[in-house]
Amino acid sequence: MTLTPQVPTVNGPVAVDDLGTVLMHEHVFVLSEELRRSMPESWDEQRRVDDAVARLTALAETGVSTIVDPTVIGLGRDVRRVASVNQRVDLNIVVATGLYTLADVPHYFRYHGPGTLLGGAERMTELFIRELTEGIADTGIKAAFLKCAIEDELTPGVERVMRAVAQAHLSTGAPITVHTSAHARTGLTAQEILRSEGVDLGAVVIGHSGDTADLDYLRQLIDNGSYVGMDRFGLDILLPGDQRVATVAALARQGLADRMVLSHDASCHIDWFPPGVREQIAPNWHYTHLHEQVLPALLRAGVTQAQLTTMLVDNPRRYFSPAKP
Repeated sequence: MTLTPQVPTVNGPVAVDDLGTVLMHEHVFVLSEELRRSMPESWDEQRRVDDAVARLTALAETGVSTIVDPTVIGLGRDVRRVASVNQRVDLNIVVATGLYTLADVPHYFRYHGPGTLLGGAERMTELFIRELTEGIADTGIKAAFLKCAIEDELTPGVERVMRAVAQAHLSTGAPITVHTSAHARTGLTAQEILRSEGVDLGAVVIGHSGDTADLDYLRQLIDNGSYVGMDRFGLDILLPGDQRVATVAALARQGLADRMVLSHDASCHIDWFPPGVREQIAPNWHYTHLHEQVLPALLRAGVTQAQLTTMLVDNPRRYFSPAKP
């Protein structure tokens, strides 16, 4: 008898077939944690939690069942806080392990690991595997996937994190999501590094691919085997929404709906911007934009309902059903 794969979530394991409609790249909180602790006047815990509950409840009311949250070390991850939100929202939240840096590794890892002053095994890989198999810190909440990042260039620190993520994937079978710059075409660089470590690129989402309308670049990523994350709907400042819609529709017409996932890369709160600025520069950058405006626009552009189901239901289910090592 074949058992249905289970996906770890904040509230416990969920059968992969029960994930429902999934937004594959959303954050709950993105914080500069040391600064937050140093400036307590800028943070009201209860107000932020209540606000997150309201925002995620509104999202669930659109029919979304699951969000995939790639907030990792470097982005202020606190799964206890997310759990306190999730207790009050009927929504699956899938969390990640990994490390977000666009340049150097944290000093702890700089001095520990292969080729460093103190040497030894790669502690990043050890940490990632533990968070996938045992849980994050002492919460018992297990990560379900791995996250790394590359922006405009492959620095030594970025490459080291990427290779550590690859090794954790090979050990556990957990899939990978990569933050990339579509304009710098660094999704191809990420694929090259991951493939050199033996990663099956079919287990990888190249995040933020939807920031470009360059179909040749997107086809390269897809032809190499990965999913492309059309996951910043609402961030019109980076690429207007009509171009994002047209790009997804063009790939769907080419029969490639089975290689795309959809999302916003939104959050309940991100402290990178002063209060009110996010709403001014990106008024559509919120959780319900996809269902309220983007999906109807995609249908008008010729994308079928079946293709939307493929991108929102079937592809996430396949992503979280990888072959085990």
